[in-house]
Amino acid sequence: MLKPILIFLAVATPVLADPITTGPRPLYLVDQMAPGPLKDKLLCCADDPVRRTNFSIGHRGAPMQFPEHTVESNKAAARMGAGILECDVTFTSDKELVCRHAQNDLHTTTNILATDLASKCIAGFTPASTEQKANAECRTSDITLAEFKSLTGKMDAADGTAQTVEDYMDGTAGWRTDLYAADGGELMSHSESIALFKSLGVRFTPELKNPVVDMPYDGFSQENYAQKMIDEYKSAGVPASDVWAQSFNLDDVLYWIENEPEFGAQAVYLDGSYRESGWDPNAPATWTHQMDALKAMGVNYIAPPMWVLLTLDGDEIVPSTYAMEARAAGLNIITWTMERSGPLQSGGGWYYRSISDAITSDGVMYQVIDVLAQDVGVSGIFSDWPATVSYYASCLALE
Repeated sequence: MLKPILIFLAVATPVLADPITTGPRPLYLVDQMAPGPLKDKLLCCADDPVRRTNFSIGHRGAPMQFPEHTVESNKAAARMGAGILECDVTFTSDKELVCRHAQNDLHTTTNILATDLASKCIAGFTPASTEQKANAECRTSDITLAEFKSLTGKMDAADGTAQTVEDYMDGTAGWRTDLYAADGGELMSHSESIALFKSLGVRFTPELKNPVVDMPYDGFSQENYAQKMIDEYKSAGVPASDVWAQSFNLDDVLYWIENEPEFGAQAVYLDGSYRESGWDPNAPATWTHQMDALKAMGVNYIAPPMWVLLTLDGDEIVPSTYAMEARAAGLNIITWTMERSGPLQSGGGWYYRSISDAITSDGVMYQVIDVLAQDVGVSGIFSDWPATVSYYASCLALE
């Protein structure tokens, strides 16, 4: 059984005035667990302090309840013990880098449709009809950085049945909340995220997003884009050892390995080959890249979704062939995304698709985390509510 080493951040002087606190959710989940040694261990840690750990990664901050990629969302994630925070990186019309999950998600993640900037969207709001759902498309590349900064964040959602902009923007899932989005969240440029994360005492995992505009864009090539992201860390004096640059585009990862080898050593390949027809995590012949081939290219970190790393042996959750081959090749594994599926009573949806028969309640969540940590040997888990992972990581590291 492979055991990961959970590495805690050493900070000489606390940066945050607030103590790390996980709130009631971790123990709520523990209460839902079936009796057993793992539940007993997690309960024994109930009165222990939670420490910050690199194992707990804030996925766009803490977007289960806060507007993603906002100052408020990332502060919440840090206060829940996340040791690494994420800025998904895309660019504006003046080629400035900003934090957004996609270049074309402003219509669902910000208030742009309720502002004068809606007129700049590549596709304005269209109400639902008998032929199609309500829709819009607003891109960061439609506006400048200054215009981007004038917007506020909202919970990522849209109502496809809407007849008005107001109803379209009001689509937050019932298991999330608009409580922390009432006044809007503060959006960030990539450089502002670096400054914020430094002030919070955490490390960095920027993801270079695939552009929806054709590249090169007004002379801005893909290589310029990949380099600019790294340059902003270098300009801020952030050591490469504190940065895990990510991309679904293997060419981006290979660019960093060749041109910025210090950053490339921790570059993370977000393996999206599961999207291909016939791909099977337990059938290596169906894989786009074999693990030893990726390692030979200089890739040291790979990050597939959780379900790719897990399978069932009867009713037991165990590592998939993909997970075992990755570890055998010497690849570090990071995975995503915990707390993104809502209540798990009906199988957990997409993120648990390979083990859905074993997902019967929220109480299985810590069983999944335990298999990922102890049997797969992942070095980090992204979460939409980092408290859940932080509690586990801090508790198990006390053994």
